[in-house]
Amino acid sequence: MTAAETLRTIPLFAHCRDSELEQLGLAFTTRDYPKNSIILSAHDPGDTFYVLLTGQVKVMIVAEDGREVILTLMRNGDFFGEGALLKRDSHGASVVAMQDSRLLVLRRDDLYRFLMGMPGVALGLLRALCVRLQAAGETIGGLVLLDVTGRVSRLLLQLAEEGGGDTITDAPTHQIIAQVVGSSRETVSRTIGELAARNWIATSRNGITIRDRDALIVAAGQRWMKQARQRDGADDAQAKRSEPG
Repeated sequence: MTAAETLRTIPLFAHCRDSELEQLGLAFTTRDYPKNSIILSAHDPGDTFYVLLTGQVKVMIVAEDGREVILTLMRNGDFFGEGALLKRDSHGASVVAMQDSRLLVLRRDDLYRFLMGMPGVALGLLRALCVRLQAAGETIGGLVLLDVTGRVSRLLLQLAEEGGGDTITDAPTHQIIAQVVGSSRETVSRTIGELAARNWIATSRNGITIRDRDALIVAAGQRWMKQARQRDGADDAQAKRSEPG
């Protein structure tokens, strides 16, 4: 697969023309990071833009008492480093490889040049940042309004949606989940056990499978998602009834 073909698979560049993808492919370089390696550290100067090709990374901060707080988990197609780069500031968080990971890397001057000259790149970045802003608001609301069951349910729904199905393959450990939802590993383990006992989820060596999505949605305080699913089902049924026999 050529560099342009690889970039075409990344949502950020979905609106770029072929000629633009060719130029981007020439500017990006590839870097490999082994598991547990630090990709960037908080307070380092921000002069590089990263796109995750394969693997998984965590964006995290470390509290004064040494506790790690994971702000988000990133998978194939996600990007980071843009905030500090655009502000010409230092990074506010560290990024660590959770698996062997391959990334595309772009220097600041090249990113600025592409943003100024390629509307597709600028539009893709703007769209992605809007999605992130909405997700951040939902996360903050969850930390304030939801109990641990609700926060774990919300994370499981998010991971399943990213995977495009009901099974979360290569699911994060209970410790990682605890660092994401702001709880302890023991509490998360107990919560996941309770969700499995209610038959809302099933756990196995292959990952976590969602059994009762609607129950998780309600627990996560996202009843609007359940209502939207019900409306979609009603619309589909109405459309079928309206079809000529």
